[in-house]
Amino acid sequence: MTAPPRHGARPLLEICIDDADGVAAVVAGGADRIELCGALALGGLTPSAALVAKAVASGVPVHAMVRPRDGDFRYDAPDVALATEEIGHMVALGVAGVVVGAMADDRTLDRDVLARWRDAAKDVAIVLHRAIDLVADPVAAVEQAVALGYDHILTSGGAVTAEAGADVIAAMVAAAKGRIAIIAGSGVSADNAAALIARTGIDAVHASASVRADWSDPRITAMGFATGPRRRTSVEKVAGLRQAIERK
Repeated sequence: MTAPPRHGARPLLEICIDDADGVAAVVAGGADRIELCGALALGGLTPSAALVAKAVASGVPVHAMVRPRDGDFRYDAPDVALATEEIGHMVALGVAGVVVGAMADDRTLDRDVLARWRDAAKDVAIVLHRAIDLVADPVAAVEQAVALGYDHILTSGGAVTAEAGADVIAAMVAAAKGRIAIIAGSGVSADNAAALIARTGIDAVHASASVRADWSDPRITAMGFATGPRRRTSVEKVAGLRQAIERK
């Protein structure tokens, strides 16, 4: 399980990545933690074992996404069983934490499934991801996450971007009362990170720090090999976020 939230300390910088180049960019840019995913273009899915091993070997703490498919977060029994098995694999590979989320319906968390995944994560940190942004009351859901034994919540405050949801994020931080770390993500950049930190009191900043990488061959998307232009992690953007947080 992770250390308690670091109130009064500089917020951590977490960068979400989905490839080997991203691991190198995070190290070079000076981020504190990796959120490791597969298929960030789909919101992040469970990454491959080889990519997890490479990220862990970087020495930067890794929180690995465990999401068995794209789409919503209402999982059937096979999905839940697969994700539970994947959590065990991630723990065995040496991750510092896992990132999960499940809904009972369109407006509430599936606390039974989330409790099962907390047990599967054993002694590593566990993060409730932005599924919390779909619930009717994200602030009230903070207490549910605490009761389940979760260590972190990643949120945009129920809005499309963390900047737009900043007031709700601040209320979530207040509700957490230092018992769970609140991470703000979605649309966070060097331009708004310091103001977001000052406005909300968050424990960590989460960003992709990426730039668009256009395809040289238009058939890539036409043939269904991608949903759109790929993005790659930028060392400069990671470093810019690091500097913005240091200046806050």
